[in-house]
Amino acid sequence: QVQLVESVGRSVQAGGSLRLSCVASGRALSFYAVGWFREAPGKERETVAGTTRSGGFTLYADSVKGRFTISRDNTKNSVYLQMNSLKPEDTAVYYCAARTDHSGPYQYWGQGTQVTVSS
Repeated sequence: QVQLVESVGRSVQAGGSLRLSCVASGRALSFYAVGWFREAPGKERETVAGTTRSGGFTLYADSVKGRFTISRDNTKNSVYLQMNSLKPEDTAVYYCAARTDHSGPYQYWGQGTQVTVSS
């Protein structure tokens, strides 16, 4: 099994940037495809971005395309989410997650970290 821990989120002003990190332990992150998700108050959890085991392929929600970038460093057992041009609607709890199968459900989840974007 793998355990995931996100970096501490923070509050930023609209237009600002923030990079979230997620560090894996217990098993090498290279065994897993990983993704970032978010959940805003009163809304369902949504996929923000995902990447394959090697990081060679990425996908993004339409709402974050061109602003967010997912990346990973398997040598550091880490995955990142670089968020630029942040908007108030990006305010949410962000989660990283991992799965062994690129097409299966995400099996392992971090505890979540709060990101607040003020206008």
